[in-house]
Amino acid sequence: MKLIGSLASPYVRKVRIVLAEKKLDYAFELENVWQPDSKIALANPLGKVPCLMLDDGSALIDSRVIVEYIDTLTPVCKLLPPTGNGRERADIKNWEALADGILDAGVLMRLERTQRPPGQQSEAWVERQMSKVTLGLTALSQRLGEGVFCAGKNYTLADVAVGCTLGWLAFRFPEIDWRGAHPNLARLADKLAERASFKDTLPQ
Repeated sequence: MKLIGSLASPYVRKVRIVLAEKKLDYAFELENVWQPDSKIALANPLGKVPCLMLDDGSALIDSRVIVEYIDTLTPVCKLLPPTGNGRERADIKNWEALADGILDAGVLMRLERTQRPPGQQSEAWVERQMSKVTLGLTALSQRLGEGVFCAGKNYTLADVAVGCTLGWLAFRFPEIDWRGAHPNLARLADKLAERASFKDTLPQ
């Protein structure tokens, strides 16, 4: 398998962490989708990373699709319950959707600030996305409560997704004091940071 992505993308990091937890070998091809000579559209017509190229030459796109597939490849470190356990599986995927939604809003804020000229930037747009980040973090914190992990007593894909979101916010938006506002999220982030898969995939 070959993973096409970047070192800064939190969505790519999610896939890299899952690959590491599953102890799967793969080639990692760096791609800057913002460069005019980017070849990403040859693999993903949407022009986004991550993109996982399979041995038969086909491609999987979107981190949520990719990590769900990867989890089926080996029983090592199962991150999702069997498909027959629909409610538990949906709960974990819901955690992932919320974490990714916070990322989506954060990425839109960053693009507004970095890709548009100052005179064309919309403060209303930035505030709308910031509201999603703030409300999303509050929801994560409320759902986590005093739990050790996001979804029950075991480490799952929910923890991977939330950990990537918190790590990216710390990387790109250090001014957002989610640690002070949500100590339980800070505790979770610190716990996850001790895992080798998180240490080896820090955004840069």
